[in-house]
Amino acid sequence: MTVIDTRLGKIKGIDHGTSLAFLGIRYGKPPIGRLRFMPPLASGSWNGLLDATKYSNRAMQRQKLGTMGLVTPGDLSEDCLFLNIYTPHGENSKRPVMVWIHGGGFRSGSANEFDGRVLASQGDVVVVTINFRLGPFGFTDLDSLSDELTGTASNGYRDMILALEWVQKNISDYGGDSNNVTVFGQSTGGLGVLGLLAAPAAEGLFHKAIIHSANGPRWPGGDQTPKIAEKLGVGTSELLDTLRSMSAEEIIKAELPAGLCIDGTVLTCPLNESVRHARNKSIPIIIGTNRTEGTQQTPPDSKDEDLDVYEKRLTNLAKFVLESDDPTKYVSGLKSAYPDLNSKRRYEMLMTDSFRRLAISFIDSASESNHDCWLYRFDLETTIEHNGKLGGATHSGEMAFTFNAFADPGCHVAKIYDKKLPEVTQLAEAWSSTLTKFAWTGNPNDAGLLPHWPNYNIADRTVMHLTKNSYVSNDPDAVHRQLWDS
Repeated sequence: MTVIDTRLGKIKGIDHGTSLAFLGIRYGKPPIGRLRFMPPLASGSWNGLLDATKYSNRAMQRQKLGTMGLVTPGDLSEDCLFLNIYTPHGENSKRPVMVWIHGGGFRSGSANEFDGRVLASQGDVVVVTINFRLGPFGFTDLDSLSDELTGTASNGYRDMILALEWVQKNISDYGGDSNNVTVFGQSTGGLGVLGLLAAPAAEGLFHKAIIHSANGPRWPGGDQTPKIAEKLGVGTSELLDTLRSMSAEEIIKAELPAGLCIDGTVLTCPLNESVRHARNKSIPIIIGTNRTEGTQQTPPDSKDEDLDVYEKRLTNLAKFVLESDDPTKYVSGLKSAYPDLNSKRRYEMLMTDSFRRLAISFIDSASESNHDCWLYRFDLETTIEHNGKLGGATHSGEMAFTFNAFADPGCHVAKIYDKKLPEVTQLAEAWSSTLTKFAWTGNPNDAGLLPHWPNYNIADRTVMHLTKNSYVSNDPDAVHRQLWDS
């Protein structure tokens, strides 16, 4: 154990030998009672010695296990505005800070699934992982019910911003440099990073961005409160009082709509346009996807599997990918380009496209706005079954590489790769070192990952392929880009 003095009070953490961990630090007051659905309020100092040796609450959610099916510490509670800090040994108050935003479809997941001990010690950085409100507590639009609820669809983003404000004020006590903060996140955590770029209130709170496999549910559009009231069996005029009187468990079970919303209050512009604003011009960006993201969304193959189910889903999924009501040419073009794929493989490909199109569209905008930006694709295929199958380079599989969880058996990040394989441990060390080098300098090169990784531009569309022998290529998604534009 270790005890340090901070501006908020004395705090006791865990000494892992190469790094220190301070777990479950409150950054926001409990968003419960009359504060349910309201913007978060900053917490203050504490009395006595704060025990930060155990993980605190996770956000309310239906899923008890972690997003990859692992047992995850921390109770489920509305009182969830806590963060975890991992920092190297040694006196230094000028280390880069990397703030992690977890994924989980805006409905599940937690900071407690991602152990930053290796990343902190290996890269000499301070790693902060944050919990924030999920589902109806953080991403449901209730604006029409009261003026005080303006921006409710982005309360989860408000929590992220409050956590970043806490970092600005306090991270020097843990060896971090508040003038060198990188935000990074995966899946809906990647959407979290993109949303922060679109949030004026986040200006100046971070200086670099890393976006892994950004994707997630979108708000269905329009005022959904009449449908919510009908679902709960009450009138619209009674809905707010009803929602405030329900238990957190009852609200979760009601499965209210939740998703990304450009609400106009917190997020004020489409995500692609955010990089065109002057406030973001100096922010270097890494963004990428996994080669077969969509395989996580389907069960293992079986002889009696009904492939027609996937055929029926193609059109709606294609609408989501294109954000268009008429994806006919896209679907037919996909079938022509890949005539030998069955409907399940096409469904998985469309799901992968939903991640890749977002990434390419965003980095195109960033490049056109003269950002320093880099595009990657994680290609290394899994070696351990997840959900009953090997899914190739599937969604979330690269997270153990990002945190280099293979380097320490105590580092709890879900792993679906065999750490005994040299290509696994070598890529994990090279990739995680590349990300921490980026946090230090704003450039991912010269940290062990080869070959040289050129900046992305519209002319070359250079992509770094992360695999056993990593390599770069130009415009590997040319066929799909044409399909998206068809």
